[in-house]
Parts: sequence; structure tokens; C-alpha cells
Amino acid sequence: MSVILPADLPGYGLRLVAYVPNEDKKLGLLPFPLSFEAAAPLNDVSSLRLDYSSHAPGADLLAQPCEIALEYLAGGDWVEPPGGRFLRIKRGSDVTDQAGKRSYTCPGYAWAFKKAVLYPTAGMVDGKRQFNAVPVGAVLRTLIDEAKARGALEGMTAEFSSSTDSNHQAWATKLTIALDPGVDLLTLLLNLSDQGVIDWRMRGRALEVFNEGTVMACDRSAGPALVDLRLGRDVDQAPDDATLEDLSTAILIAGENGFTHEIANDPSASPWGRWETYQQQGGVSDAGTAAALGQAALSRASGERVQITRAVVFDEARWLPWANYAPGDKVLAPGDGGRMEPLRIRQVTLSRAGDGKLSGNLVLNDRFLEDDIKLARKSAGILAGGVSSGGSGTTPAPDSSGRVPAPPPGLIVEPDAYLDTTGYAQGIAVVTWGPVTADVNGVALDVDGYEVYARPNAGSGLWYLVAQTASGDVSASVSPLNVDSEYAFKVRAVGNDGTKGVFSAPVAVLVPNDPWPPPVPSAPTLTTRLGVIHVAWDGLGAGGVVMPIDFERVRVWMQDPLAPGAAEVGYLTAAGVVVIPDQPYGKPRAVWLTAVDRSGNESAATSPKVIATAPLVDADLIGQVIDGAEHIIDGTIPGDAKITADSITGRLIRALAIEADKIAANAITADKVAAGAIQASHVAANAIEADKVAANAITADKISANAITAAKIAADAINGKTITGGTITGAYLRTASSGQRIEVAPPGASLPEIRFTSSSGGQASITAGGSFGTGIEIVGSADSFGRRFTLVQSASLFEVKYRYSGSSQANGGFMELRDSGTKVGWYGSGIEDENYFEFSDYGYGPRTTHIGRWNHLSAGPRWGILTGRLTVGDGYGGMRINYPTTLMTVPNPVAGVKHAVDSVPNFRWCLSNNTFSSFDVDWQVDPDATNRTNYGKEVFFWIFRT
Repeated sequence: MSVILPADLPGYGLRLVAYVPNEDKKLGLLPFPLSFEAAAPLNDVSSLRLDYSSHAPGADLLAQPCEIALEYLAGGDWVEPPGGRFLRIKRGSDVTDQAGKRSYTCPGYAWAFKKAVLYPTAGMVDGKRQFNAVPVGAVLRTLIDEAKARGALEGMTAEFSSSTDSNHQAWATKLTIALDPGVDLLTLLLNLSDQGVIDWRMRGRALEVFNEGTVMACDRSAGPALVDLRLGRDVDQAPDDATLEDLSTAILIAGENGFTHEIANDPSASPWGRWETYQQQGGVSDAGTAAALGQAALSRASGERVQITRAVVFDEARWLPWANYAPGDKVLAPGDGGRMEPLRIRQVTLSRAGDGKLSGNLVLNDRFLEDDIKLARKSAGILAGGVSSGGSGTTPAPDSSGRVPAPPPGLIVEPDAYLDTTGYAQGIAVVTWGPVTADVNGVALDVDGYEVYARPNAGSGLWYLVAQTASGDVSASVSPLNVDSEYAFKVRAVGNDGTKGVFSAPVAVLVPNDPWPPPVPSAPTLTTRLGVIHVAWDGLGAGGVVMPIDFERVRVWMQDPLAPGAAEVGYLTAAGVVVIPDQPYGKPRAVWLTAVDRSGNESAATSPKVIATAPLVDADLIGQVIDGAEHIIDGTIPGDAKITADSITGRLIRALAIEADKIAANAITADKVAAGAIQASHVAANAIEADKVAANAITADKISANAITAAKIAADAINGKTITGGTITGAYLRTASSGQRIEVAPPGASLPEIRFTSSSGGQASITAGGSFGTGIEIVGSADSFGRRFTLVQSASLFEVKYRYSGSSQANGGFMELRDSGTKVGWYGSGIEDENYFEFSDYGYGPRTTHIGRWNHLSAGPRWGILTGRLTVGDGYGGMRINYPTTLMTVPNPVAGVKHAVDSVPNFRWCLSNNTFSSFDVDWQVDPDATNRTNYGKEVFFWIFRT
């Protein structure tokens, strides 16, 4: 079997293929390795370690020098990934091993670039090969083309030119660089990628080189190309190695001739206070350059650094190496502590053990490590120069100076920004040129040094001498400069006799402002009271980092999450609280923070937090009866307003405050007196006279059991009066003989029943027993059409339905709950009118059924599902499906397209332009189809919000 696949993993596999060196001719498969491990790092040489038995098929292919290709399979054809070609150049074995194991160490094909070196040529300067202000591709192609002309790099191809990269984009940087003879191409590639000039990789034997941060820096951490590596699905083991060993809060830069400069951060950034470090930098003699270097070094040492390694899972993974992501890509993955965050893949390593199982891991960089890399490149550029992004394209103001030494060639200027001690941005420019070795007539000449001049790039302003170097130094740093300002630079050589040479052609650049945003702030803390939201911030960045010296403020943002429209509602310059007043009760508000520095750079936002204010009293009273949730508005409680029962108790009334003349006649009725509240001892003799008791005021429910005894009833006290509440005859009880009444066990009832009759004659009832066992049925009063609601409750059924009188069938809304399932929906007059959901378990496992049709003719903004079918006539190239309303969030359409008439499909189609209110379906006739008629189309769609 030639495919190296774990037995339980048919979806992803690896295999090894042997090739003839420098040819595309396959020698054959290597089907039975004992084990192997392949590593593909970003911008570096890949590697393969392979163990193979000398008794296994394919061992003979490894007995000779060959190339080995690693190929992967992920649901399609076998593919050789970038960095997947290796050289079998090193082997080891033990003759006493009965298994005949042979071990092979195979570097990636890029290792062969060590065998192509730079040869000296005519026109060397100080024994070095000089390249002056040329694109980086021109330098690389020069070395490659010259090596090929000598017969080296025979099988290798370069997939780029002197003017464009492998993506056919113009080179973004120029180099002025002097190379020593003997430097090899691999060293140059590694140095240029370390400097942040290029990204490179091998594809087979082809070298691909790109502008840094473009093709090999795909952002797959968000958007339609999202790759989210989830714990337990795509990755499992997740070790984090963190260290504070490099933490520093102060750095002392030591330059030329005793020059020193200190850069310090707030010592609270370190748990142990001030930690110091020292950095010696030859050639640095001004505070601006020292500040730029020191700030970059402190930024790299500002906090804990974490090495993140994640083990790859294959059996359940959604995303797989090379098939979905590659070194250099940024993906969403579990970072330090398992939090999902954007991380850059620095290396992919895959291996196969002796049991045939695949395993692997990813080395990931968080944004802090990526920033460290950029800062290190910035420092290297300040010190060494030689690389320029080409400036701003500004045209220099004219000038026409000239002297005897020839003008320096290849002048390039790379501007940057740094922060001064007060946190304000200042500019720095690294000026680099080629050495002068002759006078203006081409006669050899030794020079004593160089002078760098600069001026604001405006008209014919004066030039100022801004730097001087010795004869061997062809680079200088100039600072401080004004940011967001244009400057022109030129340089000239000075002969040994002091004669001034001819100036180079001026180069003008725009000095940028500080490009580095402050850290994302720590998450805000939200609280609310009385319609006011309090937003608290602790003054730190995410992860507890200290805000940098140029931090200006944190902006507080808020919006209604149901009606997006962010607005700044306040700001903080240090730890504190922002108060947001006048917020409506119960309405959610999303709040987040961003940090801004003095250059206007703004950080990414914190994750929004949502809060809603809550009133202390019923919201219906606010603004109507209660002003500001504290005071009662005058006149809002009228004199005839009702006081609820039991709201005024004895403890709230001052003794003797209510006098007899304050009580209106008949104001105190029986329903105002609590049972047992008036006892015999409270009533004075003859205090209650007949004229003080209203007719029928004392009813049976006002009299305690046994409260009226014979001794309490005066002779002839009940005389010709009736007792309201009517008649008790056997088991039949009624509250009245006619009109509005309640009847218990009415005559003719076959089951226990309570019947309620209104004054208009409508009836409702509660019935127990019968087919409901110990349950009950509640039947509501019918309307003028005989419709009513019924409710049934028993041990195995709870049912509510709207139905016609005389029928048990629902005709309207209903809900039916049984031990075996649930139905909820609406019944009409016929089968086609039924529309309901059924959730059931009839021995096949839980199932959900929907009976009815879906609505796409009308909708509200909060609808979750719309579905339907639309048609369009012949000749159209697409259709826009407009929703009946603008939805609250952008929904997710699922659609299908077919010919409106039965015909063989002859077209291609896709979804596009999805918005809050519509989406588009576009199609075109397949040019390869036999029948090219553009028939009308039917679009079937299902739209859902998440």
C-alpha cells in the first residue's frame, strides 16, 4: 500500500515520494516508514527526520542520494505543500540492529542555497559587492542568475523577477547594501526575512519570494476565510511556556564617546519594581536615535512572553494543516489560558509514529511576539540602515551644488517615528548611500568621510549639515525631525585634503507619525442605579500591562445593540469612572472602550459589555406619578383615588387623629373591618345603633364561626329578613336562584361540577372526573359565534385549545402536552389550514415535526425564519430577494436555483450581497453547456437569523 494513512483516519493522510535529484522523475513511493517527522517553519529551511527499515519495500530508493517529497491528502488529490521537498544527504545506522533501521536527516530543498555563493567581480568597493538603491528582487536575481551561469542551482527555478515578486506585485523596498564575496544565497534570504524585507518559501524546487506581510500573512482569524482552531476539535494539548526573565522597566543606552541615554517606564509594570538593563550601541551619539532604540527594547521587555504550542487533532478536526492553513497565516486559536485570539502560525510540524498514528503541533505567536519581531527589525534598521520603503514619492525641491569627489550612489532614506521623554512623537531618518571611490572624472580617490545635509522640502530653503561620518560609514541616523513633515536629504564625500565632493541627487521623504496604537484597554466594569450607568476603568491595558508614555485617553463608547449606532459618551485620562445619565429603564446598552495616544492612534476595542438600567418602582409610575423615581408629583393622586386594602394600618395613624366628625356617614362598611378586629370590649354599650348599619351590610362571610350565639341575638332581632346567599338543598349550593350566580353540583350534572353564570346568561364551568380521571376540565364562556377556550388537566394530559361549541376539535390556537410528546400551533377548518409543531418520542428517539406552510409575504424585524419561492423570466442574470421588512440583524440565506421549466441544468449560480433587507442570487449560462438558452429560474430560499 503506497498511502501512509492511520487506519482510522481516511480523511487526511501523508505519504513520502522519492525523486531523482534535480528532476521531476519519480523513483517511487516510500510506503512503509517506521516513523517520520516533518517541520515547516516560516521563512526558514524545512526539515524531515525519517526512520526506515532496510528490509521494507522502498528501502533501495533511499540507498542512494535522492529527493523526498512529502505529500498530503485532504479529500482530493495528493498535494506537495510549500517546503515539502527534502534532500536525502545524511544517514545513520547500526549494523547490530536486526531490524535494519536506517535514520535519515533531510533538510528542505532551500538548504541547497548554501551551495550558491557570491563571487567577486570587477568594480568591488573595499572588497565588497555594492548594490545601490535597487529592488530586493534585483539583488536576489543577480546572485541566482550568476550562480546558474556557473552551473550551480541546476534544478532550482526563481518564480520572481527583478521588478516584481512571486505575486506579480512591484517590490515595496529598495536596498543599498554591500555584500562580502562568499556570502551564500541562503544566508541572504534569512537575513532579508529577519529584517522584514521579504517572505519566502519553496514550492518543490521553485523559490517564491513575496513582499513581507502579503501573500504569506493571510489573516484567517476573521471574515469569510475564518479558520478557528477549537480545543477538542482541531487541537487538544495546549502547553504554554511563559517567562518574565527579560522584563525590564529601564534601559541605559551607551553610544559613542561616552554618550549615554536612559529610557524608563513606570516601575509598577514590574511586580518587583524597577528592573534595569544595559545596551551598548556603537555609532549612536544623539538622543533621538538612542530614544528610538531604547523604546523598542523596552517594548520587547515590557511584560511576560508566552511560547504557545498546540497539538493538532485529525479525527474530528474541521481545519487541517496546509489544506486550510499554512505557516505565516493568522488564525483564531486558543492562546494563553485557552482564550480564543488571533495568533500567527510560525511553524507546522507533522509526524507519524511506529503505530501509524498521525500527530502534529503548531507553534503560534501572539500579537506581543509579533510586535517584538517588528520592533527588533526597526532597531536593526536604525542601526544598520540599507533598506528603504521608497519614501512617500515626494518630488525634491531643485538644487545644483557640486564638488570634486564623485556623488555618492544609491542614496536611500527610511523615515520612522519615536517618542520623546514627554510622550510626543518625533521623527528619525536613517540615511544610507554607496561608497565613493573616485572623483568626478572617474579617477580613483580616497575619501575622508561624508556629510549629510537636510532641509524641509519646501522651495529653495537652506540646507543644514545634520550628520558626518567617517570614510567607512555609509549610513547615518538623523533626529529629531517633525513628524508628518517632508524633508529632503543629500550627501557628499569629503576628500582627504578637505575638498568637498558633488552632492548626490536629493531624496525627499515624508516623516511618518507614530504608527503604534496603545494597548487594548482592560475590560470596563459596569454598574447602574436610578437610570444612570457607571463605567469604571482600572487604568491598565488588557492583561494588566501599563499604558505607554504617549497614552492620552480612553474613549467610552455606547450603543443600543438592537439599533446599532455607536457614539462616544465620555473619556478617561486615567483610572476612574464615567457616568452616563438619562438612560431609559430596561433598555440594553452595549459599552466598550478604546485607547488613543497623542498621535491619534486608536487601539482595537474591548469586547462590549451589556447592561440595562432598572427602576426602583414600577416603571408605569415614573414621569406620571413619581418624578425622578423619588417624589410624588403634585395633583397626581386625586381626592377620590382609592387606597388599597390594608395599606393604612393602625401604626400609621396618630392616636386620636381620626375624630368622629371626620368620618362620613356609612363610610365604614363591613368590608373595611378585618375579621376579629372589632371585639366586644371595643364597642361601648349602645354604641352601634340600628341606623348606623346599612341594609344587608352584615353578611355571613363577615361573621366568625359560632360568633353569634343565642345570647348575642336580641329577642325579635331577625324579623322578616332574608339571608343573602340563598338556598342549600341537599348537595346543591347556589349563591342566588337567578341572574349572576355560582352553582355547586347543579341539578342534572353527571359529574362533580361548578358552574358560573354571568348576568347576561353566559356560562363557564369546571368539571372533575369522567374521562379525565382525577383531572379537571375548564370550559370558558362562549362568544356570540359559539367559540370558547377549554383547558384539560389530568395525570397524562394538559391541553388548551380554542374550539366551537359542541365540538371537541380545536379551531384556532392550541397546546397539547402529553407524556409522549407536545403539540403547539393552530388548527383551521380543514387539513390544509393546520399549522403546528409536534415534539414527540414514539420509540424512535426524539423527533420534531412541522405541519403547515412558512410565511414569506410579511415579517417583522425580529422574525427568525423566512422562507419561500420566487420566479423570474427568461434572459435574466440574477434576482434580488427583498425581505418584507428590514431585519434587526443580517440573516443567513440558504437558497437553491432551478430552471422554471424542466430542462437540463446549463448554468452556474451563487449567493451575493447579503444585507439586513435583501440578498442577491446571480447566475450565468455555463459556456461549456450544449444548450445555452438562458431559461427563467425558480429560487427557493430559507432565511434564518442567528
